[in-house]
Amino acid sequence: MTDTPSPSVALDDQLCFALYAASRAVTARYRPMLDELGVTYPQYLVLMLLWEEDGQTVGQLGQRLALDSGTLSPLLKRLTAAGLVTRHRRADDERSVSVRLTEEGRALQEPACDISANMISALDLDREQFADLKGQLRTITERVTAPRQETAAR
Repeated sequence: MTDTPSPSVALDDQLCFALYAASRAVTARYRPMLDELGVTYPQYLVLMLLWEEDGQTVGQLGQRLALDSGTLSPLLKRLTAAGLVTRHRRADDERSVSVRLTEEGRALQEPACDISANMISALDLDREQFADLKGQLRTITERVTAPRQETAAR
């Protein structure tokens, strides 16, 4: 027998609500800082991936962000229109589109580090707590996205 939480319909007992409230609070904290950069939070995530490794394909970006092309394509069009990225069909595979930072997009990396510092400060966690929290959130993501194992004893 495991010591798992008892099922409940009380809002304060729900992990999903705690995650939802935390996500909204963090996103709200990001919003004014991202407004200064002229990007939305999803656009910021794309830029972060490109700062890590420029020239990724739309497919690679979508996989890392867990976004389908129907969501990612309009977002990339807006980043292109803002002059932050360029998109080009790859010469080695015409079906694949490569996304690259422009100078303007690259220039946002330094101010983005200030945003990261601001958020780390707001969380007021030490390195170990910060790493533990990220690890727990990744575990939650992995467990709820993994194929469900139905038990025969139902």
